[in-house]
Amino acid sequence: MNRPLDPATLQLRDDLALALRAAAMHGFAEGICNHFSVAIDGGRFLLNPRGLHWSEIGADDIVLVDGNGEVLQGRHDVEPTALFIHAAVHRVTGHAVVLHTHMPYATSLTLTKSGALDPMLSQGALRFLDRIAIDREYNGLALDMREGERIANAMAGKDVAFLANHGVVVTGERIAYAYDDLYYLERAAQHEVLAAQSGYPLRPIADVELARRTAAQIRGERLQSELFFQALRRLCPSA
Repeated sequence: MNRPLDPATLQLRDDLALALRAAAMHGFAEGICNHFSVAIDGGRFLLNPRGLHWSEIGADDIVLVDGNGEVLQGRHDVEPTALFIHAAVHRVTGHAVVLHTHMPYATSLTLTKSGALDPMLSQGALRFLDRIAIDREYNGLALDMREGERIANAMAGKDVAFLANHGVVVTGERIAYAYDDLYYLERAAQHEVLAAQSGYPLRPIADVELARRTAAQIRGERLQSELFFQALRRLCPSA
């Protein structure tokens, strides 16, 4: 069903491809695995295709699929775990943008007893205060809708999820916002891992009220997210 896409969907397709290329530039890619998606309407969503490295993905490579996994628009196949995870997260949580990666530092925290980032350890981590869900049950590959729904339900109303022994999911209302959060999640995780490796005792921010005020300030200033995404458009040429 290769119907022409409307201008808004074409722009989302372009933005999703840009986010994927930027993620490759930032070292978030893992082979040809992992997936980004953005919902359109009626259970349909745009998704990166199977078999392409993120660095080579252009807007015309992005695939439009429905919640049942049927390809509605595009010339590529889609990867099964992408369909099951993203269809479920879009449907269950209602989030418009779903970014799933195995990026190194954030994923390394899913291998620990804590299971996730400590949002009180750094200014960069504060933006994730009260936003993180931890899925502590590793359940193998997401090769059916039940596993996708289990992951979606484990998010429990949060917009960032650390999946045990697996990776992370970051969601948002816009691609620019979600990508900004993805980038800073990995940076905050990197700072935490490096600090832990120093052998010095970690010192979380002690003033909880100050932390909450700062977190609200960071989350409320989304112009930075838009400007960052515009910069990425200049830095990551179209494939």
